[in-house]
Amino acid sequence: MLRAEMSTCALSRRTATRNPVVMERQLPNPKPVHHLLATLLTTGVAMAAWAGWLGWDQRYDTQPDGTTSGPYEAWQVVGLVLTLLVSVYWAASRRYNYGAVLGTTAGLTVAAFYDWSDDASGLFVVGVGMVMMGSLGVTTALSAVIASLRREGPSGVPAA
Repeated sequence: MLRAEMSTCALSRRTATRNPVVMERQLPNPKPVHHLLATLLTTGVAMAAWAGWLGWDQRYDTQPDGTTSGPYEAWQVVGLVLTLLVSVYWAASRRYNYGAVLGTTAGLTVAAFYDWSDDASGLFVVGVGMVMMGSLGVTTALSAVIASLRREGPSGVPAA
């Protein structure tokens, strides 16, 4: 529930005294449709970000000494993370924490599964599971931090 504080002096149009009485009123949460839309939006952003940053690079790089690396470069993963940070911040700052966490996790999991499912060994499932657990943990922690900063403000004073 969202919380609003109102002064009785402001409601009665009297001048403020030294210790005005503060009333608390519980405001309803945003509509469930908004949570669903936030979840779908973050899912779509996560899938599109995976395709845009990682989906096009499928080739391993072979070094002159015979070692291989890839298929993703560090800058691609950093770009994906920064893109997802924007959508997670958008959802969590509007108190759509479930949408931020579940949408991002579902989008990355589906994208990784689709991208890696052509692996004949079947080990791609382990990688997909690691993507799912990692994104679930990170987006949960990040959403909690964003929501608490949004609620209290950076100085610890409740935001208006």
